Amino acid sequence: MKTSIKKRILVTASISLGVLILIASGIVWYAYHSFKSTADDMYEPVVKPVYVSKDKEVPKKPAETANKDPFTVLVLGVDERKNDAGRSDTMIVLSVNPQKHDLLMFNIPRDTRTQIVGHGTVDKINHAYAFGGVSMSLQTVEQFLDYPIDYYVKVNMEGFSRIVDVLGGVEVDNPFSFDYIGHHFEKGKISLNGEEALAFSRMRYDDPRGDLGRNARQRSIIQNMMKDALKFTNLTKANDLLAELGQQVKTNVTFGDMKRFATDYQSHIEKIETIEIAGSGQRINGIWYLLVADAEKARIHQLLKIHQLQAPVTSVGTDATSAGS
Repeated sequence: MKTSIKKRILVTASISLGVLILIASGIVWYAYHSFKSTADDMYEPVVKPVYVSKDKEVPKKPAETANKDPFTVLVLGVDERKNDAGRSDTMIVLSVNPQKHDLLMFNIPRDTRTQIVGHGTVDKINHAYAFGGVSMSLQTVEQFLDYPIDYYVKVNMEGFSRIVDVLGGVEVDNPFSFDYIGHHFEKGKISLNGEEALAFSRMRYDDPRGDLGRNARQRSIIQNMMKDALKFTNLTKANDLLAELGQQVKTNVTFGDMKRFATDYQSHIEKIETIEIAGSGQRINGIWYLLVADAEKARIHQLLKIHQLQAPVTSVGTDATSAGS
């Protein structure tokens, strides 16, 4: 009798374990294929010439990264309107180097005056997107920095607010109190929903630092969103997040690259370092521009080059500020 009871218990336990394994396998399979479908929706290749730096110490980039190679990304926050190509409201460059265990991040101010590659004009750098989309933006940024950009991520700024909401909001440390388009933002640590985060990232005219202050707030939001996304465990909202990403984000990062970055890179990035591009404002023919001196462009180029070097360095001799994760 006891033997029969033991057998029934073992059979029941085996069936229960089998059901759990099947459920877990189903969840993994569903998550994998849902994410692959989203990655396919997001994937949008870009055609442009391979950029070769004038700096002979900058190696020519391979077609794709491998084996924890460092890489660069241009993040474009785009305001796209009906019957209008829109402009890149936000331009952020990321340098990822897992061997140095950090990520370097900096904005290119939208009013920066530079040559628009492929358009034959000198204009605000954010106009490159309006003239020639992602390809012209990438080529213009590469020439401005004299450094190749491996990947791009384009985010629809209106949809960006919905991504923040799916993540459950974002917390930021606001340097000063201000009001903007019907929202009040207290000084100090505040939690923002999607609509508030979008407004918080856009205000600049009442900021004592102007566009630089606006850029710093944008970086703060992105940094904290990246942290929140890495900790995101709400499976009931996972579908919502994937749906929003599929609709609002475009990138030339393939599904294979995404998997590789998640497995080979994510655990190696321990902090985020931020720097700023300095410039001086000037009106030219009635239009306000930010003029960036050649020496400043050379400084940013050097910082980017050093960060992308395979081997760690003990000091870069710069005024870069660290923003730990």
